[in-house]
Amino acid sequence: MHENGRVRAPYAGIARYLEAAGGQELEAKRREAEVLFRRIGVTFAVYTEGGDPERLIPFDVIPRIIGRGEWEGLRRGLEQRVRALNAFLADVYGPRRILDAGLVPADLVLKNEGYRAIMEGFTPPGGVYTVISGIDLVRTGPDEFFVLEDNCRVPSGVSYMLENREAMMRLLPNLCAAHRIAPVSHYPEELLETLKSLAPPACSGEPTVVVLTPGPFNSAYYEHSFLADEMGVELVEGADLFVRDETVFMRTTAGPRRVDVIYRRVDDEFLDPLAFREDSTLGVPGLMTAYLAGRVTLANAPGAGIADDKAIYPFVPEMIRFYLSEEPILRNVPTYMCERDEDRDYVLAHLGELVVKLARGSGGYGMLVGPHSTAEERAVFDARIRERPADYIAQPTLALSTVPTLCAGGMAPRHVDLRPFVLFGREQVRMVPGGLTRVALREGSLVVNSSQGGGTKDTWVLEQDPPPMSQSMGPGTMTQSLGGMTQTLGAMDPIPRKPR
Repeated sequence: MHENGRVRAPYAGIARYLEAAGGQELEAKRREAEVLFRRIGVTFAVYTEGGDPERLIPFDVIPRIIGRGEWEGLRRGLEQRVRALNAFLADVYGPRRILDAGLVPADLVLKNEGYRAIMEGFTPPGGVYTVISGIDLVRTGPDEFFVLEDNCRVPSGVSYMLENREAMMRLLPNLCAAHRIAPVSHYPEELLETLKSLAPPACSGEPTVVVLTPGPFNSAYYEHSFLADEMGVELVEGADLFVRDETVFMRTTAGPRRVDVIYRRVDDEFLDPLAFREDSTLGVPGLMTAYLAGRVTLANAPGAGIADDKAIYPFVPEMIRFYLSEEPILRNVPTYMCERDEDRDYVLAHLGELVVKLARGSGGYGMLVGPHSTAEERAVFDARIRERPADYIAQPTLALSTVPTLCAGGMAPRHVDLRPFVLFGREQVRMVPGGLTRVALREGSLVVNSSQGGGTKDTWVLEQDPPPMSQSMGPGTMTQSLGGMTQTLGAMDPIPRKPR
């Protein structure tokens, strides 16, 4: 929010609101937000703690602001990165030019647990493997963004991005109206159009799209049902589908209906018990046969996980140069690979300074944040790294940017990251401005994952810097000065919610 002791231009309106609102009004808005999210049922699940795993995701009412120029630079870098990751997947399941060139170690790919040999020689419809990607970004300075990790398997969190915006428009309508905020509500339409554009060659007519979920016990089930509802398509479980003559059908009260595109939120190994895990009850027997026959599209493609493996991450800048003949727009965080003797020796000698991660971990689990760790925790990771070095990578702790956040003791700075969602269709790459901002609610914490106590914020990409404000942009009326003209804006009515 501040740079060199001054409020940055995109935050000018927010700064005036925070100064005028006071702690009581902000706390009232926080409680109102909690009631709203509880009524809607915006939840996530945590399975590592006893009792009821369902809980509300903490929502902070102070938005995170990104200027239009900042977003344009990010957008170009995100599109470049996703195109390179997709080209990498097409290559390693095809001619393997990058492996032959020695730019990526072959063993890192071909012996990777995310590599799916069944995909060798197969080209998905449109040549797109990474249909939906979530790229995690962190900011370290006014013009410095780093990619923290890529998510190319089944990235989650977009429902929170959409619900956060709707909540802000209900809670602080005047504050929203006073800023030209780029919209995000059209994401479901963009997602549906992207999925339809990748319908298989066997599809004739309007494609039938479904969302495949593991079921209501999955931690992201709320999001699965939310997206299916917003797109106007069926939410199905494995038992709702069957394969006949290499074609996927959905059971309906009117009889079998052919399915053309499956937005799957089921992990690779559970997709098809005939192709992967025999004990899976979440998938559809014969699904991979239909997929490889070109009779159905799976988004994302099985095997896309090798592109977001943390051991592959250090090679993404070289992928961009190799496949696109361009210099990377977005930078990687320097990464030490513990399977390399020199890197491992350095990591073991500097555990107190580094962040150590599982190469195939997620959700903030299996992580050591060195500066905040105990001697006992460092000793445990020392032993783990020595025993299984290929399972770990390490990165320096970055000076992440902070944003104002409403905490128990009042407003305080907290670290954030940003997950924009990139849609890759047959002919174009689409993304709504912004993404999901995750915030580390614990003081000093760098871990933003909801499963580790993190929360979320609405992310505003401004079409232009806000005009000067003469008074609070909270409830009631607001006086807005526009080039010498004064206009009074009444409070907006809450936006009616679509029926679920």
